[in-house]
Amino acid sequence: MVAPNRFHKIGLIRKTNAPNLTPTVEKVQAFLKHHGCEVKHDNDFDRDILAAESDLIIVVGGDGSMLNAARSVVSHNKPMLGINRGGLGFLTDVSPTNFEDKILAVLKGQYTEEKRFLLDITVSSKGTTVGAGSALNDVVLYSGHIARMIEFEAFIDDQFVFSLRSDGIIVSTPTGSTAYSLSGGGPIVSPCLEAVVLVPMHPHTLSSRPIVVPSHSTIRLKVSEKSELTPRLSCDGQTHFSLTAGDEILIKRLKDELVLLHPPGYDYYNVLRQKLNWGQPLVARETDVH
Repeated sequence: MVAPNRFHKIGLIRKTNAPNLTPTVEKVQAFLKHHGCEVKHDNDFDRDILAAESDLIIVVGGDGSMLNAARSVVSHNKPMLGINRGGLGFLTDVSPTNFEDKILAVLKGQYTEEKRFLLDITVSSKGTTVGAGSALNDVVLYSGHIARMIEFEAFIDDQFVFSLRSDGIIVSTPTGSTAYSLSGGGPIVSPCLEAVVLVPMHPHTLSSRPIVVPSHSTIRLKVSEKSELTPRLSCDGQTHFSLTAGDEILIKRLKDELVLLHPPGYDYYNVLRQKLNWGQPLVARETDVH
């Protein structure tokens, strides 16, 4: 059968070390092949090669799998679609139990395209770069020790903002505003906004509050020269760096953007209602009563 679609080469990425996902992956692969798609699996190909040779990336897993895949494929500017086999699933729109109609609609070009930006991270020690990474959700500086605070300074576009003693700080994109940042008291930021949120974690002051800055800002965090701890830095909770006194973290917006595809009927605010158990419209409630 000739595929009546605009995506012919599909890269299939699954959550690693999760054999329970095999039935879903096999069903998705069989469905795609039935509709004339050429399917390549990340078990057989390096992700960089997989992304380069695919028209569309489909991820089977949860938000963590999407975060991991996004950092791997973002430089190739290939669209991604997620099938939720995880927990909340803010980034994975498609249910594994009735994926056929939604995926077919996407293959035919019926979808909403959305771009999400990532953060580019550089770690330096005594003026020398010692680490680099990227994050779709957030960058987290934390003490690395239970019930121990670290002291650090924050600069935005080379302007001093504050020095703080706290458990650390979360630097979040709009995508990550519904993740760790939300748990830390940060605001939910619409994905269409070009903004970054800085959320102090358990600060040792009552006046410390989250700050929202433009996404093109350059954020610099500097660990106190007097620090006796070994702080840690986390990118999306998946890539980690060890820091020492005086180390600096430079955070900028990554040049490349992630392209997400949403099936027909996608509604960001409905996703929030579903995932965060917000109330339904009053009209719907009154109808239920009667």
